[in-house]
Amino acid sequence: MILKKLEQNVESIQQDVEQACQISQRSVDSVTIICVTKSVDKETTKQVVNLGFEHLAENRMEKLLEKQEYLSDNKQIKWHFIGNLQRRKVKSVINNIDYFHALDKISLAEEIQKRAIKQIKCFVQVNVSGEITKQGISPENLIDFIKDLKDFDRIEVVGLMTMAPIDSNLNELSQYFDQLKLLQNKVATEKLDYAPCTELSMGMSQDFIPAIESGATFVRIGSRFFES
Repeated sequence: MILKKLEQNVESIQQDVEQACQISQRSVDSVTIICVTKSVDKETTKQVVNLGFEHLAENRMEKLLEKQEYLSDNKQIKWHFIGNLQRRKVKSVINNIDYFHALDKISLAEEIQKRAIKQIKCFVQVNVSGEITKQGISPENLIDFIKDLKDFDRIEVVGLMTMAPIDSNLNELSQYFDQLKLLQNKVATEKLDYAPCTELSMGMSQDFIPAIESGATFVRIGSRFFES
């Protein structure tokens, strides 16, 4: 990708984040931008890192490992795995990441517990919209699910994650994101040592502005970085 265009995209993203934080009376430092690099090659990913972004996300084991090897000299990078993680691939992925954004099954938690050699920061995925095509725990089952994780000492529930329907209007987006914020507060008030649940992973390229206004602390941005 042409560096000049990438720089322009970065500037545009940063301006939108700053504006959303200003509207919601938040510090810009309270929002972490995760660059989702799944659609670009390792050279373009390195360009992003060189522009100062240290949080990178992938959704495929092969691409994750390839880019980690290429960027192995940079110890500041925080690696995020987003999307579905098949149980058979947990062993190859889990000790190579800092954050996992899609915990939604006890069977997956069991596999992480079995394979992890360190504590993994996990976001529990919640299906706030109720879409049948979306994965995630239903809001009404969330507290029980998190309480079922109490004996998994390799898992720390740092927060909740959701994905809004792609065709949502602004009012609907705000409702979904506000609901996740309420759920995050509900979990946090349980004061569970293994589930501080202080973070919210919500908002992507098309909807990160309302997500920030609703309290997102991590936004997962891909196409806005790399649009031509």
